Amino acid sequence: MKITQNFNKLEETLGIKFKNKKLLHQAFVHRSCLNENPGIKTDHNERLEFLGDAVLELAVTRNLFNDYPNPEGELTTWRAALVNSKMLAEISTKLSFNDYLMLSKGESQDTGRARQFILANTFEALIGAIYLDQGFDKAEKFIKDKLLGELPKILEHKLYLDPKSHFQEHAQEKVGITPNYEVLKEEGPDHAKSFVVGVYLSSELIAKGKGPSKQAAQEDAARKGLKKKGWE
Repeated sequence: MKITQNFNKLEETLGIKFKNKKLLHQAFVHRSCLNENPGIKTDHNERLEFLGDAVLELAVTRNLFNDYPNPEGELTTWRAALVNSKMLAEISTKLSFNDYLMLSKGESQDTGRARQFILANTFEALIGAIYLDQGFDKAEKFIKDKLLGELPKILEHKLYLDPKSHFQEHAQEKVGITPNYEVLKEEGPDHAKSFVVGVYLSSELIAKGKGPSKQAAQEDAARKGLKKKGWE
């Protein structure tokens, strides 16, 4: 199998013309693709992802430090909201990364949380490729152009808060009640537990959440509670 994707349109979308096209191609090669197609003459993107993760964190940190006088704790939570997998996957989707991913047949059929992580990792791999091809300044410009513009939305909607903190802040502000959580159902073997948790305001059940741990189920319940109450 050969790499057949035409990346010219993607380069136009990114606003970057790669000197070494192989780096751009490699950024989109998932390990599963090589496992299924050992004839592909390239490496997967995990080393580029490792490099890009460090470049991304430095670029975001430097821009937050230079542009905002806020204390370290606030800048840390803002950075986390910018570089988490959900945000990076959203940006990747906007940039049509799904059209260029090289995945196994099995991975290509999964469009849920697993795809979110693949897209986020690909975003970091691309940053690594840009850094190697054109240096830190170009990688930082890409990050500023495509990612840092999301910060005003994050600050306006307080997306830097985790769902539980966000729900609690709204609940205390709007109705003067601190939410409480209760496990409603627990099922499955010890190695594959599943929890259903309810989030309550006083005795009123606001929403139910599900997850592989109590914490994950609480966060899911809080997220659904925010949506149900219109507090997003």
